Amino acid sequence: MEQTIDPTLGPVLARTGDERAVLTSFLDFHRAVLLRKLRGLSDADARCRLVPSATTLAGLVKHLTLVERNWFPTLLAPEPGDVYLTSEEDAVASFTLSDRETIVGLTEAYERACARSRAVAASIDLDHVVPHPQLGEVSLRWILVHMIEETARHAGHADILRELTDGEAGAL
Repeated sequence: MEQTIDPTLGPVLARTGDERAVLTSFLDFHRAVLLRKLRGLSDADARCRLVPSATTLAGLVKHLTLVERNWFPTLLAPEPGDVYLTSEEDAVASFTLSDRETIVGLTEAYERACARSRAVAASIDLDHVVPHPQLGEVSLRWILVHMIEETARHAGHADILRELTDGEAGAL
């Protein structure tokens, strides 16, 4: 029996594409999965702590917004005043929500950060290497693989948190 795969999934469409198409489609897929986890939730549900850590659905989106900015524009195409954030305090703050932050605002900020990341990555060769404050040097290829891992890991966290919130489960 032949298994049917939803052809709208980017990674499926890129299954015979070049390396950049495969990497970017997997990253975009996991970015979209993360945002799907917020769909239909109230702001209160999205900021509800369901695990011992401070991790929340809304906090995951805020964190990944910072991660997108850190790895793409700040590292690969910095503007004057950009600082690559590396401290433990920065990491904690990236999950911490203010009273004014909403699902709509967090989603829009994440979508803008992802669009900027796409534009930066599209303008650079996969072999392009930049200095990294902790790792020495990294290539765009390595950054894309790292971001797939980082985004997929947090999308998995979001899947668990969403299931704990209202029973909704699954990537799509």
